[in-house]
Amino acid sequence: MREQEGRIFLGRGSGTAELLLPYANRHGLVSGATGTGKTVTLQLLAEGFSRAGVPVFCADVKGDLSGISQPGTGDPRFATRARELGIADYRPEAMPVILWDVFQTQGHPLRTTISEMGPLLLARLLELNDTQEGVLQLAFRLADDQGILLLDLRDLRAMLQYVAERAGELATLYGHVSRSSIGAIQRGLLALEEQGGDLFFGEPALEFEDLMLLAPDGRGAVNLLMADRLLASPRVYATFLLWLLGELFEELPEIGDPEKPRLVFFFDEAHLLFRDAPKALIEKVEQVVRLIRSKGVGVYFVTQNPLDIPPAILGQLGNRIQHALRAYTPLEQRAVRAAAETFRPNPAFDTARAIMELGVGEALVSTLGPGGVPTMVERVRIAPPRSRVGPITAAERAQLLAQSPLAGKYDTAIDRESAYELLSLRARTVAVDPVPRRPQGASGKPSPAPWGDPPRPGPRDVTTVAEELRRRRRSLDEAGNETSGVGEFVSELLLGRGRREGLAEALAKSVARSIGSRIGRAVVRGVLGSILKR
Repeated sequence: MREQEGRIFLGRGSGTAELLLPYANRHGLVSGATGTGKTVTLQLLAEGFSRAGVPVFCADVKGDLSGISQPGTGDPRFATRARELGIADYRPEAMPVILWDVFQTQGHPLRTTISEMGPLLLARLLELNDTQEGVLQLAFRLADDQGILLLDLRDLRAMLQYVAERAGELATLYGHVSRSSIGAIQRGLLALEEQGGDLFFGEPALEFEDLMLLAPDGRGAVNLLMADRLLASPRVYATFLLWLLGELFEELPEIGDPEKPRLVFFFDEAHLLFRDAPKALIEKVEQVVRLIRSKGVGVYFVTQNPLDIPPAILGQLGNRIQHALRAYTPLEQRAVRAAAETFRPNPAFDTARAIMELGVGEALVSTLGPGGVPTMVERVRIAPPRSRVGPITAAERAQLLAQSPLAGKYDTAIDRESAYELLSLRARTVAVDPVPRRPQGASGKPSPAPWGDPPRPGPRDVTTVAEELRRRRRSLDEAGNETSGVGEFVSELLLGRGRREGLAEALAKSVARSIGSRIGRAVVRGVLGSILKR
């Protein structure tokens, strides 16, 4: 049976189970115990979306989803099932696949910058407490206010060191800074670097248009994140996918309810996202899931048990495929009953009993029908995928990367001037400046300087300041940049000013107020703390 336009054929039971594309952006859930067929169902969905011209992003957590890039092997069991389900045009078919890898060995490098990720998700990545997260927020706010780029872990370490050295001066403007908190964050960054996190942060950063490519024949690209190694660090994996989801939410414009999604995002091993997550973060995820539908993005969670998903988010998932659950203990039996209650009941069978009786390749399916009304749950034999089930070889991977439309775009890292270089230059400049002699105390020894009080240069002449401002403004106008550079220069003046403010410092302070307000409008962060670029 040929798939009809506007729907994806899922399988057949007492009736036909289909996923209607106009309602595919209402999100979904694929759940079931290990070994019951979740991965094959995910592969079937990815194929269906791709053939419908919908790009897909999913994580290959076990390394066996990459076979979707190769035609099927002609497994007679699949051919028999296709014939029994009435799929007349069943044939082996490869999907257009783009491989990504945070660790840069099995796919195109996938990077973002520290500034783009933002302090909220980074704090969860580093497992910071509330006090430490507050200090991290301070460092990001200072960098945003000064127009300093935080691109990689080295930049963030330099910024934290700068904050620690200027703690006394920054306290009145940004709040108290605890050196112990700075130390805890720095230790967390070192641990993250040991796990390979330094490869994730840097440039060139991912451009999200590259996740929504179409093949020349109109099929949507299947973006595979090679996550078998990434899954060894569950918190890194979950935070990374959450950042990706948040960026899609912030970047894509509203389009309402399209005829088909513009992108479908599969979140495999979804329980890792919500494990030990603070309530505030779960509320933000709920907000993103609820609102990203209107931007044409469908989010499908893949997990072992529906109860892994918080109730507020589970209620947003309209399309559900439930594979078998095993119930050997009273707790597991209660979980089965809870899973059964999430479906619209079918009087033809007991849903809870059916969940425990399902075989491999069978599932209970309920999708959104015309008008967005959930269909009654059906016991369904899932259709076989047309691509290969299993991993690809090293030679096939190399060929995919060589023929990729993104070949060469992200392969070479770029290290441009950012916080590390700017703050290192500032430190060297301070080091060579003459330090005024401290006043003598009663004992004839120099009086101790206040803790955290760095050497302060003398007042600068107003003509020198004005000329420097004009010079930097001219260079920025030529570069098309409105804030960075001038804001940094003014910050240098303000943070390095003496106790007695001269005319030059008053001018700098006035200019800084106006520039600061413009920077405040330019650097705005979204729901999950990422920078709003639009």
